[in-house]
Amino acid sequence: MRVGFGYDVHKTAANRELWLGGVRFDADFGLQGHSDADVLIHAICDALLGAACLRDIGYHFPDTDPQYKGIDSKHLLAEVVSLLHKHGYTVGNIDSTVCCEQPKINPRIPEMQACLAEIMQVPKDCVSIKATTTEHLGFTGRGEGIAAQAVALIN
Repeated sequence: MRVGFGYDVHKTAANRELWLGGVRFDADFGLQGHSDADVLIHAICDALLGAACLRDIGYHFPDTDPQYKGIDSKHLLAEVVSLLHKHGYTVGNIDSTVCCEQPKINPRIPEMQACLAEIMQVPKDCVSIKATTTEHLGFTGRGEGIAAQAVALIN
């Protein structure tokens, strides 16, 4: 068993769709990024890659590569899982936290868990997603961005 940690942040942006955990949220803002900027999936990818000592998401999917422009982050996660399998690993479980004031994450957690579990080929109860705020402190508290952290166990 190996453990990895991932962290990601994306700045809020007007005229973008908001994707978190592979699910589209109805919000009046999205996140800025080269891909769809799904901050939760990016943190999970980094946790999985880190556990396998395979560098990070930016190494495998650089924002300078036009093929990743606007890409659905679910495809990136699927590629990371495939890479793990090629190196003899399987996903054990994920524990993650999304930090933002808006939108409210809790009502959509079961949908996000189901989406991510399917991609990672694990049972839904192996994908923990929690939501928190910073009580209006810092960049997330001011609505300037969303942060996500994840811990991954691989076998």
